[in-house]
Amino acid sequence: MSKLTLIKASMLGAVAAVTLAGCGDDVGKVSLGLFTTKDIIIDARPDPKIEGVTCHISRIEANLSLADPSDMSISCRQTGVISAADIASIDKSKNGEVVFKASLSILFKTLKVRRIYDAENQTLLYLSYSTKETNGSHKHALSTVPLYGTQAWVEPSTVSKH
Repeated sequence: MSKLTLIKASMLGAVAAVTLAGCGDDVGKVSLGLFTTKDIIIDARPDPKIEGVTCHISRIEANLSLADPSDMSISCRQTGVISAADIASIDKSKNGEVVFKASLSILFKTLKVRRIYDAENQTLLYLSYSTKETNGSHKHALSTVPLYGTQAWVEPSTVSKH
């Protein structure tokens, strides 16, 4: 790699690190080896409207490489009480609502996490995705949090079907 390419890559990594610093609580960091500057970062993000849900998002942090920062994974779980009032306060449209957003690079890549409510199955869906197409597709991952067993669960006979 030329010196200019290394400088540009280093700047991209620094910008990505700064913009993702506000992404959540950094709960894990795993090095990918001695001969690479890439790490896997794991952030914990509580849902801002559903108090009892936390999402863990893993992503690659590459300081000196032009690695694709769109690669990510998400896992959301019930970590506290989920109330009916919390469910009543969320967007229930088919598009749901963006609950987390972070810039991944100066190349206009953004990581978004969207919450969608599946009323028929009483499940919260969390879709993480990149807004920039990479290699012909948008990177995405899905995690679900069923409401069964929570205070927000409604008996199936009283749930309206659409």
